[in-house]
Amino acid sequence: REVIDEYHAMFKAQEYITSGGLEYAREILEDALGEQKAMEIIRKVQMSLQVKGFNVLQEVDPNQLMAFLQKEHPQTIALVLTQLNPMQAATVLADLPPPTQVDVMHRLSKMESVSPETIKAVERVLESRIDFSQGSHKLGGIKTAADILNLVGQRYEKHIMNGIAKEDPELATEIKNLMFVFEDIVNLDDRSIQKVLKEVDNRDLALSMKAVSEELKAKLLSNMSKRASDIVLEELNFMGPVRLREVEEAQQKIIEIIRRLEEEGQVVMASADDQLV
Repeated sequence: REVIDEYHAMFKAQEYITSGGLEYAREILEDALGEQKAMEIIRKVQMSLQVKGFNVLQEVDPNQLMAFLQKEHPQTIALVLTQLNPMQAATVLADLPPPTQVDVMHRLSKMESVSPETIKAVERVLESRIDFSQGSHKLGGIKTAADILNLVGQRYEKHIMNGIAKEDPELATEIKNLMFVFEDIVNLDDRSIQKVLKEVDNRDLALSMKAVSEELKAKLLSNMSKRASDIVLEELNFMGPVRLREVEEAQQKIIEIIRRLEEEGQVVMASADDQLV
């Protein structure tokens, strides 16, 4: 009953605020509920009406977002990228000029917390209302940078990582340690590779193998049946020249499958230096 009453009070409070403003709503609610309960309801309504952080950007088309960000300072772009999902951030990053890509990812990797003053400055730039509590806010960092670079495509990833390595070799190493690139599949155990291959389309697999080392190609084929490997090799041989972008997209599909299976505990990831016992 209390939940229903509160929901009704919040609904009415929203009506009062819309029709007469905050002070008008406060006066009516105080008369009906008392000062303490009235203020509690108003605070909840205000929170529900506010835009939560940068979440509104999650719905923005990457092209529109790119048009907005292209003239912004790299620090502002880095902060905005931390609030997007990795795929959306990677799309925006790929469209930035090469020098800006390096600068933005270097700043993002070093960004561990942001002061309320900085948030307010970016808030004004974005012309949004952001509901943050007091204190510094955990944003960006090495893991976020690695997640974005995993999705940006090999051409951009290599360029950006080389740029960061020139400025900060130690940071580049830390990012690389958290990244998973297609060639890292050689570090999967055979059982994990077999589980992954069960979910991969033959054409995607053939496309992905157009630009891999012989070691990885051999490992993938060795974990398939003779019939399945013959089908993939035939697809590969008759495919002819393809765009690098198509190869990267196919590899990315497989990486996403590996990530999902890893989260489900179905595959075992190990670095080249790890020993399984």
